[in-house]
Amino acid sequence: MGKRKRVAVEEAVSWAGAVPTAEEARDTLLAAAHGTARGTADRLAPGLDLPAEVAEGAHLAGQQVIARVCRGGWLPEDLDQAARRHVDEFARSYVLDALAAHVEQFAPATVHPRWREQLEDVGAVRWWPDPHLTHWAAKHILTPAEALTTVIEALGFLLALPPVTLVLPVPGTATPERPAHHAVDEKKLGRVRALLAKAESSSFPDEAEALSAKAQELMTRYALDRVLVEAGEAAPELPAARRIWLDTPYVDAKSLVHVVSKADRCRAVFDPRWGFVTVVGDEADLDSVELMTTSLLVQATRAMIADPAGRSRAFRKSFLVSYATRIGERLDQAAEATIAEAPDRDRLLPVLASHELKVESAFSTRFPEVVHKSVTVRSHEGWGAGREAADRARLGE
Repeated sequence: MGKRKRVAVEEAVSWAGAVPTAEEARDTLLAAAHGTARGTADRLAPGLDLPAEVAEGAHLAGQQVIARVCRGGWLPEDLDQAARRHVDEFARSYVLDALAAHVEQFAPATVHPRWREQLEDVGAVRWWPDPHLTHWAAKHILTPAEALTTVIEALGFLLALPPVTLVLPVPGTATPERPAHHAVDEKKLGRVRALLAKAESSSFPDEAEALSAKAQELMTRYALDRVLVEAGEAAPELPAARRIWLDTPYVDAKSLVHVVSKADRCRAVFDPRWGFVTVVGDEADLDSVELMTTSLLVQATRAMIADPAGRSRAFRKSFLVSYATRIGERLDQAAEATIAEAPDRDRLLPVLASHELKVESAFSTRFPEVVHKSVTVRSHEGWGAGREAADRARLGE
């Protein structure tokens, strides 16, 4: 177990003498956490223990802060991804436990299904008997001072999180959804996933390209069939939104998410503060964007690392931007060809135009002030290598 970093000290956090009430412990921990969020930190006096009042105070502080974060639009996956990037494994586990404790107070019917799925995916489930802090510290083999230091770090991290776009109802506010007439076809998605998995594992560029192309073709045909059926419904499903997190140092791959989103009839916007892209579109199209983006990122990264010239930051950035640009061209060509070959083309075109307006309206409502920025390419070698790799990638022709 690694040593925890120690930060600059200002004044001691201490309840030497009389044991504090739970409310006093809560206020003390929150005050220290606010200092951490501002870039300063408070020192814990040696010899602290974890009486029941302190454990309850930590619980109250965690619930107060996590409730604000959830109201601010953060989902379980968002919190997990952000914690992985900004705090250590101990603070991350405390954040997820606080999240699990927060959500369990609500009736299951008032928590959106995707919220519940994400809780399970990140492991935010109740595992402890009360009091949480005592059992959590024992689980991670932390001394009382180390445990409370971690609580302050976790709370400071949560306090620093700004509001983000609300893409799902806050726990406790969801209402039963009307049955989806065109829920995602898991059988078709399974075929797409299998094709993309083969493309990612193939060491033969031509084979990988053919597999990816077939996967995109299946997704496009499925989407076109779906929009035609939905066009005749009195109450078509409204566009949804989803966040896709990008790992550093390859956030320049955000361009790839944009071009895949465009090809799948969605809109995307990048948040440079945290490194995620928010995509707006129909649920099934969002699934397609996630699947294809994930596969192409694997292929792009593999090709970039394999290139002997790909060691500099300028090369990598130019490679990924060029790769995305060329992928976008190929996806647009593939989409146009699929539409041109559609048996109901005359009926399909106005339906697609209406669909585009619906997505654009939903995107503008969520992001009324989007700023467009150009990208500077500094490596001609990286640009050429990225374009060549994109020509070898598998899409859907």
